[in-house]
Amino acid sequence: MIDYIFDIIRQIRFVEIIEFIGTFAFAISGVRGAATKKCDWFGAFVLGFVTAVGGGTFRDLLLGVTPFWMMNSIYVWCTLSSLLFYIFLREHLNHLNRFFFWSDSIGLGLFVVVGAEKAMILGYDSWVIVTMGTITAVLGGVIRDILLNKVPLIFKREIYASPCIVGGIFFVTLQFFNLNLPLISAITIGIVTFLRYVAVKWDLQIPKLKSEKSN
Repeated sequence: MIDYIFDIIRQIRFVEIIEFIGTFAFAISGVRGAATKKCDWFGAFVLGFVTAVGGGTFRDLLLGVTPFWMMNSIYVWCTLSSLLFYIFLREHLNHLNRFFFWSDSIGLGLFVVVGAEKAMILGYDSWVIVTMGTITAVLGGVIRDILLNKVPLIFKREIYASPCIVGGIFFVTLQFFNLNLPLISAITIGIVTFLRYVAVKWDLQIPKLKSEKSN
């Protein structure tokens, strides 16, 4: 029995582990958003699931492959686990807002790596790899905010997508140094998370686009 379990573990690729962790982290942000709107448990599950897989689903459709979550039920279980995690620990988590910030920030980095690697494996150019990494990371949050009737973060002045773009560029660039994938992934995740932290810590913002002046 133990040998069978180890065989399963050995068959799981590093990127899949990253994807599972990212799914849990993003689903938590969706579940928490549902709680602020007083959704029921089913609504919270749906919002958590859409947040977790929305970006990856759109990425796969653009790349012409079957959406990843349709090939493995683990993503449904990850979302369910995040819902139960929030239900039973919300009294503690509500006092730990930084927990949600870090889970979302790390989730961004995790999904940048997942999206970028999938585009790279399929043989796309560098700019497509960066784009797919960014879409994977931010689109789920966009869908979440729209469903919650909120303006998505990437449309505000808050720096959210920019760290993902920078992380994707680093992911592509580091390939030329013949580093192994786990190390490249760790560096990319660290860069995205760090840039997101710095942006929030020092309130860095992208300049606002001004409208035309009326005559």
